[in-house]
Amino acid sequence: MCGIVGVVSHSPVNQLIYDSLLLLQHRGQDAAGIATANGSNFHMHKANGMVRDVFRTRNMRSLPGTTGIGQVRYPTAGSASSEEEAQPFYVNAPFGIILAHNGNLTNWQQLKDEMFRIDRRHINTNSDTEVMLNVLAHELQLSSSSLQLDPAALFKAVSGVHRRVRGSYAIVSLIAGYGLLGFRDPFGIRPLCLGKQETPEGVEWILASESVAIEGIGFEFVRDIAPGEAIFIDLEGNLHSQQCATNPSLNPCIFELVYLARPDSVLDGVPVYNVRLRMGDYLAEKIKRELPDVPIDVVMPIPDSSRPAAMQVAKKLGVEYREGFFKNRYVGRTFIMPGQAMRKKSVRQKLNAMGIEFKGKNVLIVDDSIVRGTTSHEIVQMARDAGANKVIFASAAPPVKYPNVYGIDMPTRGELVAHGRTDDEVARMIGADYLVYQDVDALKQAVRDINPALKEFEASCFDGNYVTGDVTTEYLDRIETARLAPSSQSDRDAASEAAEGGPSRSQLHLQLSVG
Repeated sequence: MCGIVGVVSHSPVNQLIYDSLLLLQHRGQDAAGIATANGSNFHMHKANGMVRDVFRTRNMRSLPGTTGIGQVRYPTAGSASSEEEAQPFYVNAPFGIILAHNGNLTNWQQLKDEMFRIDRRHINTNSDTEVMLNVLAHELQLSSSSLQLDPAALFKAVSGVHRRVRGSYAIVSLIAGYGLLGFRDPFGIRPLCLGKQETPEGVEWILASESVAIEGIGFEFVRDIAPGEAIFIDLEGNLHSQQCATNPSLNPCIFELVYLARPDSVLDGVPVYNVRLRMGDYLAEKIKRELPDVPIDVVMPIPDSSRPAAMQVAKKLGVEYREGFFKNRYVGRTFIMPGQAMRKKSVRQKLNAMGIEFKGKNVLIVDDSIVRGTTSHEIVQMARDAGANKVIFASAAPPVKYPNVYGIDMPTRGELVAHGRTDDEVARMIGADYLVYQDVDALKQAVRDINPALKEFEASCFDGNYVTGDVTTEYLDRIETARLAPSSQSDRDAASEAAEGGPSRSQLHLQLSVG
């Protein structure tokens, strides 16, 4: 999971992209990058760190141009400390292409091998984004029969990408001298949406991971990009679109709605805030069924993403809603911190329990989800230390039992507290007196209640169904082995650095001339 944005404007885009990335910072805190196009030149700056730390005034001045893309990177195993894998990525032929990616390619290793053996392209990193960039470049080379590139050739190339690539991907890409290309995988797993702004000079366009990044900079939300669809916006602001997949099917990642997306975003016609309220309704009904005789004095959320669900739980149970945990907003999201030790350490830095709200009370704590259980255990212990009589823990999401291979960092079964355990066993592990999980069917129905047009979802971490059809037990075994046994000293060093808080920030600046 990362955040991406692409803009075609009639004025400099560096500030627009910077502001959009700030609005997408929740989607990735590991690294940030911006690339702009100014005539035949690309300009790029990227580095490890938060947006506000990566880009200084001098860096912004070095990013001229009226077209550009940006990305905030979410750390996954093996790449959290690698500055070489900060995005965007660049390749000089054909035409000159810069690309940023949100998602994860499940067949990237096979593609990397094909790139070398068949396409004669060298991949320099272990990033699936560099693989995607080279696949697109190769398909563009095949589809363009002359020195000129037109929308038909671009869409033919994207069709070729869809045929070769498996997994999840939302893409924004600059093509030197031509414009901005964006597309979404045939299952629509990762979000991508379109916005525009009318100016005296003409229409300006934006592609972004979430609607909040569009509306937050003053643009108007237009629509979501359909699964398999490609959008091309030329340098004059003309928009071209085409369905490029053979059998597209909308299966959006339901974990986006549970946790990843901002509550003020709308994804695939679903206001995130509304669906989280609805999740609270269904969770309250299950609490009533499973714990009819357990007295509850107060309902408390874990800020911030579980607040809507907790408010509805309190309302439906007729119990007082209170804020007992207070958040330090200058600590990153613990779920997307690289390294288990770092996540555990950051929980108490991030949250503080106010004793007056806990002392002598039976407290129902509502969180958005339980993944590894580290955060939940620390939270339960904090409630007990603050004087809670009993701690009831409720998850607005179902048990996370299976690895996610589409861009969320939960790839090994051993890391998932609910894998192979009953609810009672998980309750004991996190130290709660009682534990209630949302049902999978109830979660899906909560989304359908808001947008009945959504029929299917990518919910593999809950139900074990991998929609791309290429994820086998053997595949999961391979990625688990690779994660648990780093293959090189550099991997071990990276893992060590991540556990200790990561390496110091370094910066990369690149000016590329495209002939």
